[in-house]
Formats: sequence, structure tokens, C-alpha cells
Amino acid sequence: MAEPTVRMSGIVLASLMFQHVNSDSDVEGLILGEFKFEEHVTINDSQVDHIDIEEIYNIQKHITCHKLNNFYNGVGEVDQDIIKEILAENKQESVIGWYRQRRNTDQQMTFREKVVHENLKRALSNPHMVFLLLTPSKLTSTGSTHRTEYAAFISHSRRFVNVPVLVNNLGLLEQLAYWKVSAPCSAAGYNLTMKKHGSKFFNSNGALREVSEVDKMNDSLQSELQKACSDVEESERLVERLLADVSALRKIVSEKRRHKLVEDTDAFPPEPKKNLLLHEALEALFACSPLFQTQTLTLQAAPVPEISCSTDHGAARSSDPEEGAQPGRSISRKRLSKTRPSGDKKRQKC
Repeated sequence: MAEPTVRMSGIVLASLMFQHVNSDSDVEGLILGEFKFEEHVTINDSQVDHIDIEEIYNIQKHITCHKLNNFYNGVGEVDQDIIKEILAENKQESVIGWYRQRRNTDQQMTFREKVVHENLKRALSNPHMVFLLLTPSKLTSTGSTHRTEYAAFISHSRRFVNVPVLVNNLGLLEQLAYWKVSAPCSAAGYNLTMKKHGSKFFNSNGALREVSEVDKMNDSLQSELQKACSDVEESERLVERLLADVSALRKIVSEKRRHKLVEDTDAFPPEPKKNLLLHEALEALFACSPLFQTQTLTLQAAPVPEISCSTDHGAARSSDPEEGAQPGRSISRKRLSKTRPSGDKKRQKC
């Protein structure tokens, strides 16, 4: 909670000073006004919002007692009947404290003033009471220049605290700051005027009609905004679900493609490479045999001669012309080995 402050207009403060200067003795009286709590919300980058509650005492009017020690006795006991006589037509609920003016003294509360303050709080059943102390003094020996100091005190658990006093001034206020200051205690003519014309501008609870309409519009806008936010949130969640489904489908498709590629690889094994050294050895042993010179067969299952895969062998060798002329005689290696006589094999060796 922020430090409590006392606010008063410059007219009220000037009236207190003028009354004290024109009196021959010390003066005291009651303070009328309003006590309230103001809530200030500050939003910054470090946190979403910061709520600061300020305790404010608005001094709007003062009532002077005709003599000192009027509403209390020598021991500080407060007389409620005398307070009602001093207030006259003013309401007792509007009393927020009392004040005293002392000449050529320090700005400290005396023991009697502290006792009177606590008794006044109990008598009026108001725990929020303020004590205003004014101490004028002469600056020059001739009395041509005076200085008036003022201070406000409040008590919490019988501990009195000096409270800063803020005087409303045009030069110190921000734009439209006077609208935030509580209105002074109204006179009879003001009340009659407000009763006559107030129904055109104010509701039964005292609020401006335009303000209530703006509040209704704000509530409607807030409801529409909340509805739009809920729709956006639902659509975002739907998009998240769709993206999750798409990623799952992509994963399934990639797995299927990988399995299909593995199956195709297993179904069609790679073509075995030729063993050149074995081919050269067989070609050296069976150079004249057409069966070892080709892997290609004709439609009649006869081997077709081809050039050797090695470049060191020279020109390509062809098969026996007789064997090439009679393709039907050599269908396979096994068949040739069974049908040819041993004499023919000897004649074909080179």
C-alpha cells in the first residue's frame, strides 16, 4: 500500500491561514471532507500489471470553534453533544479530523492533542481521522513578513505518522486533474439546482448517463472480443491437430516407400560381375571352344561368338565354321559334352 496523502484546495488552505492571522490567539476546529482509497494499475514490460492502492484524505471544508478546548475537556475526553452543535446542519459522517493553529511552536503533536485525537476517533466511530497542524511564525522583527508551516498526522495503532499534504494548484496539476478532485461541500442553492436538472444528466445512483452507456458499450465489446478470442483459439487447435495428422501420414508414406524399395532390391538382385582372371584361365584352356567365348545364345540355342572381355588377348576368336554352320548340333554345354566323341575333341585342340 502506498503512503497516505492529504489533499486540499488552495482556497481552503488560504482560508485557514487568513483566519489564524486575524485572530489574537490559537484556533482549532473540525475538518470536513472525504476519505477514500484509490487504485492505480501500472502495466510495464516486467509484469503484466501492478496494483497500487493509495489512501487519500480530501479536506473540503473547516468549521472553527469559538474558543479553545470547546469539544473536549482538560483530560482530552470528547463531548459528542458539543460536536453536534458545532456541526449544525453538516453531517457527522463528513468529519474526517480536526485542526489546530499554534504560534511560534514546533510541528510536533503534544500529548493532549494525541489523546484528543484517539478519543475523537472512538466518539465518531471513524478510524480514518487526520490532524492538521499550522504553525505560523515571524520572519522579521517588525512583523512585516510571516511564514506559515503546515503538517498532517494520522495514527495507526497509536503510532502517529507525518503525512504529506498536497495542495491542488493549476500550475502543479496535470491535464484534467481537477476532475479527479472531490467537490467541496455543496450549498443549499447547489442542491436545489442539481435536483432540478440532475435527472437529465445523472442516473438515480448519481452516475452520468453517458458514462453508463459507455460502460454498456464497453461490456458488449469485451464480450465480442472474448468470443472472437475463443474462436481463434479453437481454430488454432484445429490447425494443430491437422498438422499432426499430416506429419503422421507423411511418416507412414515414407515407411511404405522404404519397405517397397527393400522388397524391390530383394526381388531383383544385382547382376554378378565377371571374374576376369577366371575368364582368362578358361579362355587359355579352351580357346577354340565357342562355348567359352560367349554367353549369348541364338533363338535355336546356339552360342554366338563375341570378342573377349580382355584387351590383351588381341583379336576376337570365332567358333568353328562347321559348328557355326550347324547350330542345331550344340544346344548346351552338357549336350555337347555328351554327344561329341573323344576323337573330335582331340582334333579341335590347338
